[in-house]
Amino acid sequence: MTARTSKRTLYRLRGVAPTADAMLYALDEDQLERVHADFDVLENLGVPAVLVTGSFEQPVASWCDEIFRTTGIEVSRPVNRSAGLLMLAVDGEVYAIGYDQGFRLVPDRLKDRRFGLSFASRRVDPAKIRDLVSHTPGGGRTDITLIPSGASVWSLGIVEHAQIVRRLGGHLDDIPLTIYRDTPGKISSAEGGAGLRMRLGVEGDDLIADIRAIARVLREEKPSPELEFVEHVVPVDDPSLVTRLEVVLDGLLGHEPDGRISAAVPADHWDDYLAARTFRSRINSDAAGRLTDDFDLDYILCRARIQRAGSRVTALREGAVTLYRHGCAERADEIWTSNALRWIEAEALLDSRRFLLMDEHWYEVDQEYLKTIRSHAERLIADNPSVDLPPWVLGENERAYNASVPDQRPGYVCLDRDNVQTALHRGNGVEICDLLSPDNVLIMVKRARGSDALSHLFSQALVAVQTLRNSPEGRERFARKVAAARNGRGLPEGFRPSKVVFAILLKDGTDLTSDTLFPFSQVTLVQTARTLEAWGVRVEVVGIASTPPAIASPGIRRSVA
Repeated sequence: MTARTSKRTLYRLRGVAPTADAMLYALDEDQLERVHADFDVLENLGVPAVLVTGSFEQPVASWCDEIFRTTGIEVSRPVNRSAGLLMLAVDGEVYAIGYDQGFRLVPDRLKDRRFGLSFASRRVDPAKIRDLVSHTPGGGRTDITLIPSGASVWSLGIVEHAQIVRRLGGHLDDIPLTIYRDTPGKISSAEGGAGLRMRLGVEGDDLIADIRAIARVLREEKPSPELEFVEHVVPVDDPSLVTRLEVVLDGLLGHEPDGRISAAVPADHWDDYLAARTFRSRINSDAAGRLTDDFDLDYILCRARIQRAGSRVTALREGAVTLYRHGCAERADEIWTSNALRWIEAEALLDSRRFLLMDEHWYEVDQEYLKTIRSHAERLIADNPSVDLPPWVLGENERAYNASVPDQRPGYVCLDRDNVQTALHRGNGVEICDLLSPDNVLIMVKRARGSDALSHLFSQALVAVQTLRNSPEGRERFARKVAAARNGRGLPEGFRPSKVVFAILLKDGTDLTSDTLFPFSQVTLVQTARTLEAWGVRVEVVGIASTPPAIASPGIRRSVA
């Protein structure tokens, strides 16, 4: 029996009029030439529609030359990758479906980047999440989680608001789609990012009915309460606000890197990134650009910095990053090309509002949540830190600073990298703390230029406290290390940590306040503090003062207690 459905990825396109001519003109001419495209205007679907077909061809695969050089055997094998693209207008909206490599013909600039994710947040069962991709701003980190049998969204360790969900997949709730009409009771699934991947009707009438059912969900339903956080980061649509943000970004690009701009793999192209063997970057240059084994952020920022003020964002938008599947980096090996702006993310502050540049688009984090976070932090600010740490001599690394503290502050113990091994942490063990105060407060030290370093610091505290709370073996071994460092004076019997201090040198000594702490680090900090406080452990954050080499002046900035 012929199946009535097929798993496909559906895209919703923006800025394309619902006519056959407009759909064809919206496609990139260069890509159409590459596949030697054929076009058909369809009249049998009852809606405006066009079909584009072709193939990516290479007479001799690039690996053939390597085989000859390695073995001496001449091999000549062609490459032929078919491509089909169906574009159709349903109720005034334009949609696209790729077949085989046809998805590469859909211009990224036209995709509604929240289309699939918005559907998934409304119809995927929160208790049966199978696929989740989350991004942690500030360090370009992307986490991909796959659980074929499904799991609760909260069991996946998502830090609400500190991580941005880019793709979400799982079991579908009941919805009038062809798959359910064809096989009542059948369990189906969907994956939503920029596109929506799910089983769609094959027959024209079924496909159009499925598209209308999807549109109805987006139009009439709200996200599931458990998945509302997915939409707390929303795109900035106001052109005048975007212009002002780009002025801020242009200024950031004109300065030496300070952690506010980082590299990030564009959404929905993680597979392309992993498949790439060579990257070519070109910014405002007629030359061949720079070939590297991976994306080179330093080169991009260097090229942007030398551009005239006011033209730097444009230079990145007009620049190009090309991924190749072979080191030869020939035209036939090209996987994907995008403008360079898609490969950076940046944080900007404008009129006391926080914005994030991600995938060439600006987003604003839910203001109500940020107000809550900021208010929480301000209530915790204390003028008098509970620990007395010396200033950090600029030029010293973290290990040298930690080692110097006991000499300057008697009673403090340095335990940096003196890890505790347990049955659960056999490899490198657990770093319980960097410093231990005279009254047995765990002190975690970090010099931070971006959010990623602080995310690691906060995670370290959670693991350390869990170990001391739940592992008798861990407590005993930690107590022995402390006793050895204190010449026999160990920890109190039955010791449990009651306080954790995060001691941070922010950039090169910037005052640590709720205004200067990286916005996504504030969110992660509050989440960490709530968890530790639920375990009976207080949290304090202190800023470490800095001093030039050979100049020492005591001081600790301010604290978040």
